[in-house]
Amino acid sequence: MSRIAFIYPGQGAQKCGMGQDFYENSASARAVYDMAAEALRDEMDIDVRDLCFHENDKLDLTEYTQAALVTTCLAMTRPLVEAGVRPDVTAGLSLGEYCAIAAAGGMKEEDAVRLVRKRGLLMQNTVPAGEGAMCAVMGMTGGEIENVIRDVEGVSVANYNCPGQIVITGAAGAVEAASEKLKEAGAKRTVMLNVSGPFHSPMLKKAGEELAQVLEGVELSPLAVPYVTNVTAQQVTDIGQTKALLAEQVSSSVRWQQSMENLIAEGVDTFVEIGPGRTLAGFMRKISRDVTVYNVGAWADVEKVAQALK
Repeated sequence: MSRIAFIYPGQGAQKCGMGQDFYENSASARAVYDMAAEALRDEMDIDVRDLCFHENDKLDLTEYTQAALVTTCLAMTRPLVEAGVRPDVTAGLSLGEYCAIAAAGGMKEEDAVRLVRKRGLLMQNTVPAGEGAMCAVMGMTGGEIENVIRDVEGVSVANYNCPGQIVITGAAGAVEAASEKLKEAGAKRTVMLNVSGPFHSPMLKKAGEELAQVLEGVELSPLAVPYVTNVTAQQVTDIGQTKALLAEQVSSSVRWQQSMENLIAEGVDTFVEIGPGRTLAGFMRKISRDVTVYNVGAWADVEKVAQALK
């Protein structure tokens, strides 16, 4: 019997038109978009359905991206569950952790959408544009990178994505200096990322503290299944830990590779990536070839995955 994990992508997976085929074909998916549009009506100057389905200049801005992507991933989850596919555990990369908590039964979909809208604003506005940066490092292990950047003040690891792909974050000048040091130390390649801030760095600690205040007003529910937190890469079974972990997650490293390795070690052999793109499937190819990964990013995928897993 397969042990199934639903996994959700983070920022960067978004694309114009995402989820429109779900909206058109599934009443339950449509209900998620309609709910999100109503929940965010007074908080955004664009309808979330237009944000996701039609060309616009806002989808790639953090303050809009997060709400759009979480809405889409949750809308894609509903018909899959209705088709009989249910997870034994869930996980999400950075922003995707909110989808994972909602899919695990710990958070209302409406609260997840509202929270990530606030999270996006806090993350975008805490550090002025240009002061922070992020850089992808290829061809080095996390330990090797940690050793090199230890002497560069203001730089830390943002994402442990998979073997050979780590992202560093921090003050712009320091990240550029660290990038050069990493190339000298043997990195195959370093790529400065086109992002609006130093995400998952201590520079965003204030954003996490402000998010904690917002989280105080959100009611969570006991988890139906565990989810994995990015902060420790461990399964969470006690919803009482969730608010503190979400606040800390904003400024701490995303331990995705470790999260997936831990799930595999605990017997999870089937992963269903829910959301646009195949980023997480790509990471998994480098983490382990011994597991099966399915993608649900288009309406036709629901029936294929349901037939394979029922």
